[in-house]
Amino acid sequence: MPRPAPADAEPPLLIACALGIERWALRGGKADGPRPPVVTLRTGMGPQAAERALDSALREGAATARSPVVASGFCAGLAPGMRPGDVVVAEATRDHRPEAHDVVCRDNGPLLEALGRRGLTVHTGLLRGSDHIVHGAERAALHAAGAVAVDMESAATLRAAQRAGPRPVAAVRVVVDAPEHELVRIGTVRGGISAFRVLRSVLPVLFEWHRSLLLPRR
Repeated sequence: MPRPAPADAEPPLLIACALGIERWALRGGKADGPRPPVVTLRTGMGPQAAERALDSALREGAATARSPVVASGFCAGLAPGMRPGDVVVAEATRDHRPEAHDVVCRDNGPLLEALGRRGLTVHTGLLRGSDHIVHGAERAALHAAGAVAVDMESAATLRAAQRAGPRPVAAVRVVVDAPEHELVRIGTVRGGISAFRVLRSVLPVLFEWHRSLLLPRR
């Protein structure tokens, strides 16, 4: 568990991801300028693990009551034409429960601008949560219901973050498989390498977003 953040320090950015390879990518990216205070939290897979890890990190002081929280890592694209290495910036997240409410991501402007400057292909929209890996018809049904991508942790992470107190939240995911590039098909390794490289390149964008939140609002 990361060390508690000093109460009077600049609020650290908390980046939550599920997998070791995601944490490796997110810790290994280079910052454009001074590296801000950051906590990279590996939650484990699935919505329950993500929620428990986030609750514990905030309760034990790894981040402060003002810390922005980003859910990041890989995801499955749902829209035709999406490719491994595309980036998804959630306008909102919604978990897998029938009674779930959207968590709206209201501070996406700096993220979209910074990603655009890097020439990445970016999709925005609803990021759905699931408690299992989805394929085929289930993936098509989620897209028909309005989602652009799906993963297992983002919605639970952001829900837990906002339950602990009002704060900026975001979900920035890199597509590792898509309708025409599912993980079970040949080319998985190539798609995974592409997604890993893009995820590493996203880290300075998250830092830029964090800095923008500290600027006075006009």
